[in-house]
Amino acid sequence: MLRTSTTVTALFDQLRAAPRSVLSRIPLTGAGDDDEARRPLPVSGMLAAAWTLGVGIAVLTTITLIGWIAAPRGAFGQGIPGVFRAACQVWLAAHHAGFAIPGGRIGLLPLGLMVLPATLLYRVALWMARDADLRLRLPARLPKGSTKDLANARRRAQLVLIAQAGISLAAPYALLAGVIALVARNNLTQPFVGEALVSHFLLAFVAGSAATARTIGPWRSMVRLIPQRPRSVVAGTGVALLTLLGGGLVLVLVAVATNLEQIQRLSEPLAPGFVGGLLLLLVQGLYLPNFVVWGMSYLSGPGFALGTGTLVAPTGVQLGTMPALPVLGALPGSGVTSPWLMSVLALPFLAGAIAGVVVARVAPTPQFESAPLWGFVCGLATGLSAGLLAALASGPLGGARLSAVGPSAWEVALSVALEVGVAAGISAGLANWWLMYRGARAPAPVWRAGEAIVKAAAKVKPAAAPAGGLPGHWMDATEADTQPIPVVRADWSDEHASAVETFDPAPGPRRAAASRAAAGRAGAPGAGTRRDIVDETDDRGGHVIYVDPYAWDRDP
Repeated sequence: MLRTSTTVTALFDQLRAAPRSVLSRIPLTGAGDDDEARRPLPVSGMLAAAWTLGVGIAVLTTITLIGWIAAPRGAFGQGIPGVFRAACQVWLAAHHAGFAIPGGRIGLLPLGLMVLPATLLYRVALWMARDADLRLRLPARLPKGSTKDLANARRRAQLVLIAQAGISLAAPYALLAGVIALVARNNLTQPFVGEALVSHFLLAFVAGSAATARTIGPWRSMVRLIPQRPRSVVAGTGVALLTLLGGGLVLVLVAVATNLEQIQRLSEPLAPGFVGGLLLLLVQGLYLPNFVVWGMSYLSGPGFALGTGTLVAPTGVQLGTMPALPVLGALPGSGVTSPWLMSVLALPFLAGAIAGVVVARVAPTPQFESAPLWGFVCGLATGLSAGLLAALASGPLGGARLSAVGPSAWEVALSVALEVGVAAGISAGLANWWLMYRGARAPAPVWRAGEAIVKAAAKVKPAAAPAGGLPGHWMDATEADTQPIPVVRADWSDEHASAVETFDPAPGPRRAAASRAAAGRAGAPGAGTRRDIVDETDDRGGHVIYVDPYAWDRDP
């Protein structure tokens, strides 16, 4: 018994020291005296992934258990195991992983559920980055005076570290999600394991990368990792997309407020009770982001469907039998819409105009013809983003007629790309022209460099001119002010004086100064020495090196 206890204790000591032994073999940038206390990044990522899954499923199990208590008629399967499977299915749905049901599939999942796993992943990713000391390994700022090559190398190293941290969290998180997808299977619903793996990996990678970037440095420094031109397109895309989503939110809220009585009438036949009413309100609130994307699709023109053969668009409404969700009572009735609703189609063009100004402000360019091109690229990026949101906010609710619910992704992407792209191209060209030719401001890199040059030049004092004036030759002004010139021998003919006679025929102080210099060289060795000539001697050999700065002016 004593031997067994000793063996178990030794095993636990080895497991506790394993991360330190592994870390000691990995070279880290900026390692200090506390390297032994650090965990390797993959180990921290695995712990963070397990903690996120545990907390998330525990929260959803508690909410599901409350619903089971309020409706104890076997709605969640066989008792507590059915409650746990239902919580696991809700967790998979929060990552937008679909299910197969008899006769169809479930793909229209609430985007509001993503808030829970995204928040948990971001928080545990911050802990992971601090636990692995990523900020100490690779600080955000370099010392002043660092070279551009060093800054670029640091930028690449930071991007690689952010990607490594995202993968360290996403890989184990996706593997654990595959286990959850297998556990959540029952006779009616079969989760798609492939969708679960991909969705969990992508969400964890995005959250882990964002948290790691925030840990390394402030957002302003991390945004600068993106080059200036792509950064302008990203900023313009974000502004345009937020404008469209804001318009969609306003449209949804106005529709709900004006049709509140209809929504209440649709809620009465369900008779949910107090707890059921709260759960029904929670479900409709979780679908609110989906409805906002539907509103954005409505504003951009294509609209959305509530089943095959239906359409809700500014040009008209055609509805049939709808799902039993009271909030859908806010939809307009079938028929031709009023003409004033066509004015909402101007919002994508307004969003494009704002985005074009942002693109030109972030990165103005002296090439006038390239600014509209980058504005149109911003429109294309906005269209792709809107199409992705439309794909996430739509999907089937079963088979047959409900196999298509929500907006069409490719129609939304094409409409938004054209509307926002054209408006952004025009506004970017005009804004860039105003900044370049009316705003009296060069592109950011140019005027920043100009400010640095002016600041450095202000610290340099101009050299004082010689007291006796410059020699007569026109090149002496430059050479006398910049650097001393070696001395010439006294027995040489003064070609400088001849140059004065040739090129400066007007008598004056310059000819007199040249004559005095020539007389000094012909007389005493120390008299009348030229100030623009310096004697350079070799102390070891006694040789004198003579350089004639005016050799170019003599005939060969």
